[in-house]
Amino acid sequence: MDAQFSDFSDIAPYDDSHFAEHIALLVKEPGFEHAVRWVLPEIDYSDFVKMLESCKGKQDFQIRIMGHFLERLESHTTSGITATGLDHVDPAKAYTYISNHRDIVLDASFINLCFIRKGMRTSEVAIGDNLLIYDWITHLVKLNGSFIVKRNLPTRQALDAARQLSGYIHHALTVKNESIWIAQRQGRAKDSSDHTQESVIKMLALGSKLPMASSLAELNILPVAISYEYDPNDYLKTREYLLRHRDPEFKKSQHDDLFSMETGLLGMKGRVHISFASSISPLLRSMPADMDKQEAVRLVCRHIDCGIHGGYKIYPINYVAYDRAFDSDMYADRYTPAEAEAVTAYIEGQLDKVDVTDITVQERNFMRTYMYTMYANPLRNKLLAAGYC
Repeated sequence: MDAQFSDFSDIAPYDDSHFAEHIALLVKEPGFEHAVRWVLPEIDYSDFVKMLESCKGKQDFQIRIMGHFLERLESHTTSGITATGLDHVDPAKAYTYISNHRDIVLDASFINLCFIRKGMRTSEVAIGDNLLIYDWITHLVKLNGSFIVKRNLPTRQALDAARQLSGYIHHALTVKNESIWIAQRQGRAKDSSDHTQESVIKMLALGSKLPMASSLAELNILPVAISYEYDPNDYLKTREYLLRHRDPEFKKSQHDDLFSMETGLLGMKGRVHISFASSISPLLRSMPADMDKQEAVRLVCRHIDCGIHGGYKIYPINYVAYDRAFDSDMYADRYTPAEAEAVTAYIEGQLDKVDVTDITVQERNFMRTYMYTMYANPLRNKLLAAGYC
C-alpha cells in the first residue's frame, strides 16, 4: 500500500485549515460545556470559548489550552513530573514514541507536556474508538492531534483497519514529518507488567512496501517509560480482577470505562517520571534482510521492552511491594519503617474502595496479593532488564 495516497480522513486529526469550523461546532455541544464546567468549575465558559476560538491550529491549541490544563492537573493530582533522556530526541526529526500504558488519557498527555516545556513539537496520539462515546469527544481529540484506532472489528475489517492505521502512521512520519505516540499494547497491563504486543509491531510494519525491518526503521521508534508512584486506578483494576476470578465471562461496561478515565484523570498519582530511551532504528537497519519475520518481531519487542523497563523510576512503594509480594527483605534498606507503614495504609485504603458485595477474607487476601504484585512488577521487570538488555 502506498500510504501517501490512502484515505485517512476518518481516522486522522483535523487539518489546521479546518480548525476554526470544528472549534465552532465543538463549543456549541452541551456535553462539551458540561465536561469543561465539571473539570474546571471556576472557569468562565464564555471566556474559555473565546480563547478556543482564537487558537490558530493544533499546536496552538495544545500549548495554550491543553498545556495550561495539564499544568493545573499536575499541580492538583501529582507531586511533580520529571523527565530524563530528552537529549535523545532530535527536534528536527519525527519519532514513533512507544510507551507503557498506565492511564487511558494521561500517558501521552504528560509526554507532550514535557515537550511543551522544552519548546519542542508535540506528537499526535493514538486513541481507541471505544473511548469515543460521544461525537463531541471525537471532535475534541481530533482537534487535539489524536488519530483513531478502530477496535473490536470482524477479522477481515480488522486487517483493513490495521493497514489503514499503519499507512497513516507512516504518512504522518514520512510525509507530514509529525511524531506520533502509541501504546506498546492494546489496553493497559492490569498487573503493571508491561510487555510490547507483537501485533502492534506487525501492524506498524504494514504501512510500507519496504521489507519489515526497513519499514519499521523509517518510523524511528523510540521507547518511553512512564512511572507513576501511585496508580489511581489500582483498586478498579483489582476489582475487575476479583470479578473475573468470580466470573471468567465478566466484561466491563461503558460506565466502567468512563469512570476509569475520570479516576485516572483526577486521582492522586504522586510523583511521575518519564524516561526517553534511544531510537531503535540503528538496530533495525542492522538486521539481516533474510531474517525470519517472527524472530525479527520478537527481537524488536524485546528491545522496546528493554528501553521501557530500564527507564522505570522506582519508588519506595515498589520496593515495599516487591518484598511483600515475594516474601523477602531484599530491599528493606531502600525504605524506612514509616514508608512501609504508609504503603500498608495506602494499599488497605485502596482495597476498602472496592465496591463488590460479600468479599470474603480469602478474597481480600487475594486482592491484596494482586495489588502488591502490581506495584512490584515494575521493579521486577527493571531487574530482569538489567540482566538481558
